[in-house]
Amino acid sequence: MMMSRNVARSAVAHVGPRFFSTARVTGLLTAGKSSALIHVNPSNGLERKAVTWIRFPVVGVRNGSSMASGKKEENEEEKKRRSGDGDLNDKAIISYWGIDPGTVTKEDGTKWEWSCFKPWETYKADLSIDLKKHHAPITFLDNVAYWTVKSLRFPTDLFFQRRYGCRAMMLETVAAVPGMVGGLLLHCKSLRRFEHSGGWIKALIEEAENERMHLMTFMEVAQPKWYDRALVFAVQGVFFNAYFLAYLISPKTAHRVVGYLEEEAIHSYTEFLKEIDNGNIENVPAPAIAIDYWRLPPDATLRDVVIVVRADEAHHRDVNHFASDIHHQGHELKEAAAPLGYH
Repeated sequence: MMMSRNVARSAVAHVGPRFFSTARVTGLLTAGKSSALIHVNPSNGLERKAVTWIRFPVVGVRNGSSMASGKKEENEEEKKRRSGDGDLNDKAIISYWGIDPGTVTKEDGTKWEWSCFKPWETYKADLSIDLKKHHAPITFLDNVAYWTVKSLRFPTDLFFQRRYGCRAMMLETVAAVPGMVGGLLLHCKSLRRFEHSGGWIKALIEEAENERMHLMTFMEVAQPKWYDRALVFAVQGVFFNAYFLAYLISPKTAHRVVGYLEEEAIHSYTEFLKEIDNGNIENVPAPAIAIDYWRLPPDATLRDVVIVVRADEAHHRDVNHFASDIHHQGHELKEAAAPLGYH
C-alpha cells in the first residue's frame, strides 16, 4: 500500500504541473477542457478535490487566464500598429534593408499621387507630328508585314465594332508587347557580345512603358468585360510568342510590322475622335492619371487624351519604321543613335 502511494505521488508530481491546475476557473471552460477529481496532497495522501484538466496542443500549455491575457496583449499590439484612421495599409513599410522611397511632390508642392511614374517622366506630347505619313511596301517582307497587319483589322472591327474605348484597351495590350520583346532581345545580345546597344534597349523599353500608360489611362474610361479580358489573355499569349520568334528571325520585318500596327492605331484613334465630335461617345473629363502624365490642363477631357495618345502612336510609327530601315540598309541598330525621349 505504501509503495502504491509512492508510485502515484511520484507520477502525479511529474505530470501534474503539465496537465492539472488548481486555479479556480469560472466560466472559462471551453471545448478541449474537462473535469477531473484526483489530486495529491502531500500531507494527507490521496484526496478528492475538484480540479480542472485542460487539454493543450503539443506546442505549449496555457490555462484560461493566461490565454485571455495573451489575447488582450495581442489586441493592444494591434492597436499600436494601427494608424490614426485605423487603416494598416497607410502605414509606411518598414524594411531591414533601409530602402526609403521618399516623398515626391509636384511643382506646386502638393503630394505626387502616382508610384508607377514620377514627375520627371511626364511630358507634353508633340502634336505637330505628321499623322498621314505612310511607308509604302517595297520589298517582299514589307508586303508580308503590311498585309499581315491589314488581315488583323477585319476580326478586330468585327469584335469591337464602334466600342472604341474597349478597342483602345485591346490595342494597347498588344502595342505594349513589341517594345518589351525587342528591348529584351537586344539586352541579351548586348550581354552576349559585350557591346553597347546605341541606346536602343532604353528606347524600346520606353516605348513599351508609354504604351502601357495608354492602357492604364483607358482603363479609367472603359471598364473591360469578362470576354474582353479573356480575349486579351489569348491574344497576348499568341502575339508575344509570335513576335519573339519573328524578332529572332528578322528584326527588320518585326519592326516593320510594328510600324504598320502604329499606322492602324493612328487610324483607330482618328475614328475615336470622330465619334466623340459627333456626340456618339460622351466627352467625359480626362482621368487624373492622364492629366499628370501628359501635363494636360485641369479641365482636359477625353478628347484631349485621345489626341495626345494618337500623337504618341505616330512617334512609335516613326521609330519602328526607322529601325526597320536601318536593318534594310545592312546596318545594326547600335550603329545609329536611338531616338531617346522621342515623344
